[in-house]
Amino acid sequence: MSAYKSFAVVGAGLIGLPIVGALAAQNVSVIVLSRPGSAAKPVPPGVQIIQVDYEDTAAVSAVFNRHRVDVVLCTVNNAVVGIQRPLADAAKRAGVQLFVPSEYATPTDGQPEGSDNPAGGTGAKNKIAKYLRTVNLPSVRVFTGPFIESIPYLVGYPEQGKVTIVGKGEVPVSVTAVADISGFVAYVLTHLPPFELQNRIFRLEGERIRMNDLGPLFNTSVEHVDRIPGEVGERRTALLKLLDSGAGSTGWDEAHKRERSGDDAAGSGNALWPGHRWKGIKEVLNL
Repeated sequence: MSAYKSFAVVGAGLIGLPIVGALAAQNVSVIVLSRPGSAAKPVPPGVQIIQVDYEDTAAVSAVFNRHRVDVVLCTVNNAVVGIQRPLADAAKRAGVQLFVPSEYATPTDGQPEGSDNPAGGTGAKNKIAKYLRTVNLPSVRVFTGPFIESIPYLVGYPEQGKVTIVGKGEVPVSVTAVADISGFVAYVLTHLPPFELQNRIFRLEGERIRMNDLGPLFNTSVEHVDRIPGEVGERRTALLKLLDSGAGSTGWDEAHKRERSGDDAAGSGNALWPGHRWKGIKEVLNL
């Protein structure tokens, strides 16, 4: 069993709340940090929500100290990944043993810091990872590919009744269910010894699929387009282009433009949760 017994989750959104629930189910101490004025979130009994300015390093550090936090998990959205730097400073000051930065998407390692990854800003995330190493704060990064739950939105199925993709749609993409991601994170953090967690990257994969194969799954047609119009469409266009480049696989090596193998292959992290049955697209989306 892990030596980690006290956890702080920063943010309580699409992936944050499930992680909070999964950790609470392991009978460990869990607090949730949220910004002042944020709406109340439904958390399990015994989980305390603490509102604090993420940029107030002293205040955040005091919270971590008061609750004797061993592990900080950030689940902030892509627009504010840079806020993790003062959170890391607070964690370091409070003697936190492990920092789990907000990843939970396509791989962000091995890519130029200035690159524009629409899944969250590869450059911004790599800067955080580099900063954690600079301040000697051990970390765990978790790459999951797109959430299975987000696939219908990504391909425009709800509004159009068909699968719309940008690119050829022939390269494999790793997709993972939110419940599997949160369960994995809670399991490894509470069961693996610290030496197996510190400065590790875990590459998950619930299912591996080509975007073209979504048509038969949804029992509809696939339309290939150059771009998706509208402000939201531009983000979806960028995400679909990213997936079509090969980087949708959690084992993708951007520096060499190829799949990794062995312990760094897509889905290699799954084995760390023995006996677990990973959910696929049809099960999660009730297809």
